[in-house]
Amino acid sequence: MLVALRSSGLCRAVAGCDLNPAKREAASEAAPGIFLTADYEEMLARPDVEAVAIYTPDHLHAAQIEKALLAGKHVLATKPLIRSAEEGQKLLAAQESSKARLQVAQSTRFGESFQRQREEFEQGALGEIELLDAYYIHRTDWLYEKSAWVAKETDWVHLGLSHPVDLARWYLGPIRQVHAYGAKTELAKHYHSASPDALCVNLLAESGRIARVMGNFGVHELGRARSHIECFLMGSKSSSLARYPDLRFTRLDRSGTEIDEDYDHTMAGYYYRHELKGMHYGEFCNCADYFASKIRSGEPNSPDLNEGLETVKVLDAIVRSIESGRPESPA
Repeated sequence: MLVALRSSGLCRAVAGCDLNPAKREAASEAAPGIFLTADYEEMLARPDVEAVAIYTPDHLHAAQIEKALLAGKHVLATKPLIRSAEEGQKLLAAQESSKARLQVAQSTRFGESFQRQREEFEQGALGEIELLDAYYIHRTDWLYEKSAWVAKETDWVHLGLSHPVDLARWYLGPIRQVHAYGAKTELAKHYHSASPDALCVNLLAESGRIARVMGNFGVHELGRARSHIECFLMGSKSSSLARYPDLRFTRLDRSGTEIDEDYDHTMAGYYYRHELKGMHYGEFCNCADYFASKIRSGEPNSPDLNEGLETVKVLDAIVRSIESGRPESPA
């Protein structure tokens, strides 16, 4: 986020908080001159802090979001928003009390190919979505090693599957029912993951439309053949496919000709500057600027707190369905 904001025209970093001194030192190098502290309340008390971006372990989100809202700060919170819908009531109450806003930082929505796909959808090029197929596959031994809390303090449904589930809700609207299966890969077993990391889910929307989402976080990747994240929309008029981290979007034109839009060369310097491909810089900047623009204009932002909690309810239902082996409905 600190590097991403260098390209932002609407917001800038003024303060940061982390318990790890090494991370504070790295932050001072990435954004010279910002205020840094290990005390969250001290940062929230600063008048120059208007919005707080929360990128902490999942089990800390609910309490940190609530404190920020009650301090009158807008919140940009990474996915998963919270670990269960039960934590949501306090957040709704805090937002009502403070009138501050929340934006769920679902980075996939803000990648170039997914934004192009949304533009085509909103223009009516696809017609009615008749089937959606979305997935997130990514080997995560590096994440287990970097963040020890991942094995015990979160669930892969919330941590990883939240990406394709959010895409499904974005296009299908409210979800009526899910039927899910989960299993543990050898990688999950090696790191003693508390939750399954190979996931397959069928979703039924209130509208009657259907979708499938899938996730595998112990997979041996075939990077040239399959992107980490894909969303395939099959509509009554046309179909389209968005990919990440490949900046490629495939669609049909009016004549039925398949068009492949490839932004890997023209926009890689924006999306993946300073580090390896897939480091989220472009999406983070897009998301932050989008949120700032909506705060300034007074227009609604999406996904906001209510929409984020609806996604969390779907994720909770998926966890219950894996446990029961039966279809479950969001509470």
